[in-house]
Amino acid sequence: MATTRGVLYVHTVPSALCPHVEWAAGGVLGVPVKLDWTPQPAAQGTYRAELSWQAEAGTAAKLASALRGWQKLRFEVTEEPSNGVEGERYSFTPELGVFHATTGVHGDIMVPEERLKAAMLKAASGEADLTEEVERLLGRPWDDELEPFRYAGDGAPVRWLHQVV
Repeated sequence: MATTRGVLYVHTVPSALCPHVEWAAGGVLGVPVKLDWTPQPAAQGTYRAELSWQAEAGTAAKLASALRGWQKLRFEVTEEPSNGVEGERYSFTPELGVFHATTGVHGDIMVPEERLKAAMLKAASGEADLTEEVERLLGRPWDDELEPFRYAGDGAPVRWLHQVV
């Protein structure tokens, strides 16, 4: 199995859920996780943390699945491309749910041809605006919602974890 690296960005979480996030991440990574929680200035009463990890390809999907059930949580998980495997990005907000994108070696979002064709058909039939559909395919609504929380994390500590493989 190919190994890769990634980062879990927990943007907002109430203090009561902090241990549960650590437990869920540890369950996916196979090692105990203890995060350095810092107050999230963009959302009073919440906390933020970052976790850099190294594990088998597909770990970002497992982390996103383990965390997406908590409605008070905002997070992103990235996974770098590895030998024969594209990278991935997951974003979650309580209002929008989960966004998933495949990323290339330079971090660009790669939109599959069929999804672009579907967006063009929706626009041609008058169901949707093409610009809005493409922005959704690129994750723009999630980026817009998460951006204030990303900036609030500048300079925050990052911890590295390696999965036992």
